[in-house]
Amino acid sequence: MSNLDTTSYPKDKIKVLFLENISDKAVQYFKDQGYTDVKKLSGALSEEELIKVIKDVHILGIRSKTFISKKVLDNAKKLQAIGCFCIGINQVDLKTCKQKGVALFNAPYSNTRSVAELVIGASIMLIRRITDKNLAAHQGIWNKEAKGSFELRGKTMGILGYGNIGMQLSVLAEAMGMKVKFYDVETKLPIGNAIAVKSIKDLVSSSDIISLHVPETNQTKNLINKAVIKQCKQSAILINYARGEVVDLDALSQALKDKTIAGAAIDVFPIEPEKNGDKFTSPLQGLSNVILTPHIGGSTEEAQENIGEDVSIKLYQYLERGVSTGSHSIPGISLPPVENAHRILHIHNNVPGVLSAINTVMSKNKINILGQYLKTNDEIGYVVLDVDSKLSKTAIALLKEVKHTIRARMLY
Repeated sequence: MSNLDTTSYPKDKIKVLFLENISDKAVQYFKDQGYTDVKKLSGALSEEELIKVIKDVHILGIRSKTFISKKVLDNAKKLQAIGCFCIGINQVDLKTCKQKGVALFNAPYSNTRSVAELVIGASIMLIRRITDKNLAAHQGIWNKEAKGSFELRGKTMGILGYGNIGMQLSVLAEAMGMKVKFYDVETKLPIGNAIAVKSIKDLVSSSDIISLHVPETNQTKNLINKAVIKQCKQSAILINYARGEVVDLDALSQALKDKTIAGAAIDVFPIEPEKNGDKFTSPLQGLSNVILTPHIGGSTEEAQENIGEDVSIKLYQYLERGVSTGSHSIPGISLPPVENAHRILHIHNNVPGVLSAINTVMSKNKINILGQYLKTNDEIGYVVLDVDSKLSKTAIALLKEVKHTIRARMLY
């Protein structure tokens, strides 16, 4: 099995670059697998900086601050895969990744607990108006009163977006004695006693805490706007730990000033500083009963370690074995290694006739295919071939000439 433990490239020639202070667990994982050229940088890189360093990189790891544009990908001639060590992938040009056959992975589950716990914590702080009492105490003012302070027990948690985080929050909220309602554009099976509602209006008008967990799309931009906020209870609290464009912050600021909504916790913003220490401004600064945090919903040591391990394993499995399960750009294939064979990966445009062309050229040249796997999505076809090791060099050369080929590489 020793020939299955390495790629066709010498490991010391493969460059791995991690940005944005990705967990040391990711760095150590690749080093434990025998890779020596593993570099970690603490911050994000601009497009110009990325273009300078990306040309020799095979594996790239980023978080949410690094934007991978078409121009960057056009200069990434050796790039095999990108790992987003976070939940979202909207910072990467997915279309170009597909066109160039670059695998894109993320960690959709690893920090769900961290975010859900922080939502519960913020809910307690805001419903008890701890922010105001804390500020008063720091200013030397003793403000001991029960007016305007409530328990979570018996209140309704409204969850907008019932995905991985929304479901985890649902469980925690119910454990706190809350009622749970949710709205999602897709039909979702409720967990516990959670109740699905038919519209955003139904959700916000009947919830005491409204927590947002939706992706950033054209449909969700300013999803929570002036009209929606008007439908909220005057005593309601709005929490956004999803994406910065989802809430109209000017409308929310005015509602808080007018006291038509009771409080807010915001962790994500339309424009965020690139690095620690940079100036940050928001229309919510200085307002009563508002918690502002610097995009730290998933920033716990446990979450970052879990993400570091999760994404690193996916990158490694793809690099060394061709396993693409969990990729957003390459069709998902998970397959066992094969003894006494060489494995070739072939990525092509998903048009009719490519698989037939592959088989024809192999047959004409008397190359025996020991195993073959095909998976497609709307744009890309991904074929994994196990071929006779004696003829593998001929096979890879022939496959690169097949019409509609995006890339082909010998795996082992």
